[in-house]
Amino acid sequence: MNLIEFLSYGFVQRALLAGTLIAALCSVLGVFLVLRRMSLIGDGLAHVTFGSSAIALALKMYSASSLLVTLPVVLLSSLGILKLTEKARLSGDAAIGIVSAMGISVGIILASIGGGYNVDLLSYLFGNILSITGEEVLIAAALFCVVMLLLTLFYNELLAITFNEELARVSGINTGLINAVLVLLTALSVVLAMKLVGIMLISSLLILPAASALQLARSFKACVALAVLQGCCSVAAGIFVSFATNLPASATVVLLNLLLFGCAFLLRYLRNPQCSRQ
Repeated sequence: MNLIEFLSYGFVQRALLAGTLIAALCSVLGVFLVLRRMSLIGDGLAHVTFGSSAIALALKMYSASSLLVTLPVVLLSSLGILKLTEKARLSGDAAIGIVSAMGISVGIILASIGGGYNVDLLSYLFGNILSITGEEVLIAAALFCVVMLLLTLFYNELLAITFNEELARVSGINTGLINAVLVLLTALSVVLAMKLVGIMLISSLLILPAASALQLARSFKACVALAVLQGCCSVAAGIFVSFATNLPASATVVLLNLLLFGCAFLLRYLRNPQCSRQ
């Protein structure tokens, strides 16, 4: 099958459009999260997404309508992680672990009550970008615009707290608000990425493009650009490879990102061996 024939399929066009939008969002946010050592928040919120998806299925809410449950639950959980770190004197990873355990336990209990893991719940776990509907593409596009608008509005503040939160606070920046904005944007991206790579692999889409870009980039903007480039290209290539070889699209996308990270790390080592040993 040639590329033109491949791109002529409607479900491929929908998958590519939604996939590149989601990959771009996750890649940009991933740079902020990795630099702030908050990258595992994606994993924790993914487990909450599993629990909220199980709730939606128990309420007979499928596809796009399930977002009426998953979005508010995941958004509130992201704020819950922040509050736990502030009020309960817990480290970020401990707070993420608590919320993650809550989400995964609720999901398992509801799946058990409902008679096990049905096809719909498995699609949330492992993703199936090729089955995305036109309605879901529109939702992804709308949320993409919202997240990018907020990222643009709060870019300078996000950049400031990423490199020195204490200095940002002294400078008059409301760090509590900006931290809330960051975790809420991450929560939105996690819900969107659920369809692309599944709940089990969401954190890889946040971490790997950013980690690869950090090996090569010499400025923050270059890092963001490289991360977005890798994220979008890996999704497009992953969809094509999975369709041609009948492999799962989500796992293929992640493996391609792992391969690109390995190449970036090797290139950095060859360019500056002493720096790579530090």
